[in-house]
Amino acid sequence: MEAKAVTKHIRISPRKLRLVVDTIRYKSVPAAYGVLQNLNKKGSPIVEKTLKSAHANAKVKKMDETRLYVAKIFADGGPVMKRYMERSMGRADVVLKRTAHLTVVLKEKDMAKRPKVEIAEKTGESKLPLLSKVKKSKKAAGVA
Repeated sequence: MEAKAVTKHIRISPRKLRLVVDTIRYKSVPAAYGVLQNLNKKGSPIVEKTLKSAHANAKVKKMDETRLYVAKIFADGGPVMKRYMERSMGRADVVLKRTAHLTVVLKEKDMAKRPKVEIAEKTGESKLPLLSKVKKSKKAAGVA
């Protein structure tokens, strides 16, 4: 199950927002809050607000808050506002005021996916085939 929050038309360039977004990807929710509160970037409070919204959505869906982590987070470009800056001799340059769309997806970590490595006491072989091959090759090479 996942909880999602989207903030659109944020008045910051997606390039600047991605600097913040990349720091919290795949982190647990409490760790992400800690990083965002100590990060000195303009996009940090914006990302934190969207993360809080996704966290609240997860609570509504009755997801386990202790296992939540940031599964997906990305900043896409939004509509660009074009403004003009006057220049000398009657000319004008176009100034692009970029906007961004921010998406945060939270998921629960699966604790049962990690395989347990069980080594037989007498033989020294593992139940996983890859580890038993490694142990045999070390014994054959004469490495203790």
